[in-house]
Amino acid sequence: MIGTKWVFRNKLDTFGIVTRNKTRLLVKEYNQEKGIYFDEIFIPIAILEAMCILLIFVSHMDNKLF
Repeated sequence: MIGTKWVFRNKLDTFGIVTRNKTRLLVKEYNQEKGIYFDEIFIPIAILEAMCILLIFVSHMDNKLF
């Protein structure tokens, strides 16, 4: 199993004021096991709209999301 981690960053303007927040979900590729997709690197980026659609769908179907 390959783990993931969230990366949070703030974008600043020229005056140092936060203009927007950026979030990414990254794969910890250093946890890969040799021989199991070792040559392939895949870094998924979570898009806010896709996450909202996923949460709406899960709540509509009365499922649990882990």
